[in-house]
Amino acid sequence: MKIKLSASVMCANLSCLKKDIKLLEEGGVDYLHFDIMDGHFVPNLTLGSGILRSLRKITELPFDTHLMIEEPARYVPVFAKAGSSIISVHVEACSHLNRTIQLIKENGVRAGVALNPATPLRRLDYILEEVSQVLIMTVNPGFAGQKLVPITISKIERLGEIIEKKGLKIDIAVDGNVSFANAPVMVKAGANILVCGTSSIFHPHLGIKKGITKLREALK
Repeated sequence: MKIKLSASVMCANLSCLKKDIKLLEEGGVDYLHFDIMDGHFVPNLTLGSGILRSLRKITELPFDTHLMIEEPARYVPVFAKAGSSIISVHVEACSHLNRTIQLIKENGVRAGVALNPATPLRRLDYILEEVSQVLIMTVNPGFAGQKLVPITISKIERLGEIIEKKGLKIDIAVDGNVSFANAPVMVKAGANILVCGTSSIFHPHLGIKKGITKLREALK
């Protein structure tokens, strides 16, 4: 299975995004990952739909939109229209998860679900067949540069076993401290999409191209 890289836009240089997007394209990343935070569901504020609309004009890379917000169903149409290719919502934020997943798909976008480190996999029991991707948070959401929550590695493994047992084709994405050291461990556990930020692709001492190259070498 091909390992795909999803570059976290919040970790890019926001003062020259066009340049960074070009470097990411040249480096062969597979997605642009947008962390949307509202200051309520997580203790931080980040990107809005406007940045997706702007970047959609300059790149054909798929947009991987991660809604870390309360009442995500209210904003699904907005982010779908802004150019999202896949929208992931947190099970912890949805009172009616199935309804929200169906809304995402009705808006012509692939649907994903995200789980915080302490959220058990049983929350996926009645929704797994409806989604294209499960996003496992390997840090507590809200900020870049956090340390890996170790127990999430076994969580990735268990999710892979469940997906295989059900005979489903679902991507397992991981988000949080996807470093040069941790990424191979995550892939071995079963992840096939790596959301990459300051621990790898946007490493402050390497630059984007060298960061991508070093990560790919670590995954060999």
